[in-house]
Amino acid sequence: MSERTPVLIVGAGLAGLSTAVFLGLHGTPSLVVERHPSTSTHPKARGQQHDAMEALGYAGLAEAMVEASPRDQGFLLRIAESASGPVFREILHDTFIPLDHLTPARSADASQASAERLLAERARELGAEIRFSTALESFEQDESGVRAVLSDATGTRSVHADYLVGADGHRSPVRERLGIGTHGRGALWHSVLWLIRADLTPVVGDRQVLYNLQNPQLSGGMGVLVSTDHPDQFVAGVGYDPERETLADFPEERALEQIRLVLGTPDVAVEILGADTTTAGMYVADRFSSGRVHLVGDAAHTMPPQGGMGGNVALMDGFYLAWKLAAVLRGEAGPGLLDSHDVERRPVGELIAKNQYMNAIVRSMPHLKQPDDAPPIEDPGMLLFGYRHNGAIVPEPDDEGELLEEPTEPTGRPGSRAPHVRLTTSDGEISTIDLFGREFVLLTESEAWAEAAEQLAADLGIRMRAHRLGGEVTGDWTGKYGVTADGAVLVRPDRFIAWRSKGAGSPADLEKALRAVLDR
Repeated sequence: MSERTPVLIVGAGLAGLSTAVFLGLHGTPSLVVERHPSTSTHPKARGQQHDAMEALGYAGLAEAMVEASPRDQGFLLRIAESASGPVFREILHDTFIPLDHLTPARSADASQASAERLLAERARELGAEIRFSTALESFEQDESGVRAVLSDATGTRSVHADYLVGADGHRSPVRERLGIGTHGRGALWHSVLWLIRADLTPVVGDRQVLYNLQNPQLSGGMGVLVSTDHPDQFVAGVGYDPERETLADFPEERALEQIRLVLGTPDVAVEILGADTTTAGMYVADRFSSGRVHLVGDAAHTMPPQGGMGGNVALMDGFYLAWKLAAVLRGEAGPGLLDSHDVERRPVGELIAKNQYMNAIVRSMPHLKQPDDAPPIEDPGMLLFGYRHNGAIVPEPDDEGELLEEPTEPTGRPGSRAPHVRLTTSDGEISTIDLFGREFVLLTESEAWAEAAEQLAADLGIRMRAHRLGGEVTGDWTGKYGVTADGAVLVRPDRFIAWRSKGAGSPADLEKALRAVLDR
């Protein structure tokens, strides 16, 4: 007899676990399967950007991520010949870029291993089941759902799910079985990585570090040094040619020689704890959805690590997809709402993947630059808060569907992120961002609009709350949202603006907008 689950998630990395967390936040259980025996135990990406921390705050995880970050938030990001210098360019020094003019959230610097552990714990608390050492063998889909065959140490079993989420990494068997191709710049470089134990205080001090190294003496002419959760452990890496070399071509003597070139000093005692190879590339799936199957994370977009956005985008894929799946499964929305996953997330994934590719060229591989390559966007505010979602919205007549807008000059138009505005309440100061995350929200100062929203929520059976600003809740919000005191703004659960009435209007306008967004 087949098991049943509303959503089957394949992969327990950042994207898969994020999807499970936010499905649970919206009251929808899921089954997560992961072929590995646990969440990540190897040093990988680290750091949670401000937009991800907004989302994690809704799930009650923001403080935990901060607690899992190194106590010393000092951070160095440099392009150099070695960790000892000379330094060609310093990108960040000692502190993360403040964005408090755009968000109430702060960034965190938890490692991927810590972040995955925290996400898994929270997903289980919110109703997800996670099975490790469990592989997806096959699946097929039709109008009734997805039938999957899973295998573990006890044998095989079948699962029937309403929807399947492919969060199974850059090689993604789910994507391959759907016949979805990829496009992009392809494989960029191949690296040997060593996990080392060493006292590097004389070299890097007590700060977290990320060095991108350019040195012809290094294998492949490039290298990297990255901090881990442990102050005496680091990841050191150099390039290699997989057509001529394997990991076996880096025995301990050669490995130590290359590691000391990375460090720039022959005097530090180094213990090699482990070694592996990896490939960095830039690929974007041609489609993020096929029927009842949706791709997130590296299955949808793989990018070089330079820029630190890969894990962030993966986590946010789950945040943006989960509320749509939950709304459809609750019967609040039609299945057409899920068509917007590809329409909204593929342009963003491609934008950030291309930007990280250009970062990689600037920081590590200037020889790969092509004449038509644009310089990377270096403003983190633009990358985190300036992109638009032009799918499940009601566009205004003059909207040409631009992907980016300047977040410091918000328009409040549908498709853009709801701007951060500080509000004063009887209990203290909050942000408009604090009002979102769980349901549709109508912001207004009008009693008529607020009453209309409450009535529509009851009539249509959807989760929507009206926040009537003004009176005891004060703040100059109308200008940033582009409405008058008689107007109203409808914000999706993912804090993107779906529709607005710039002034007084009819409840019928709001109902029409809701039906359009929800495909009803």
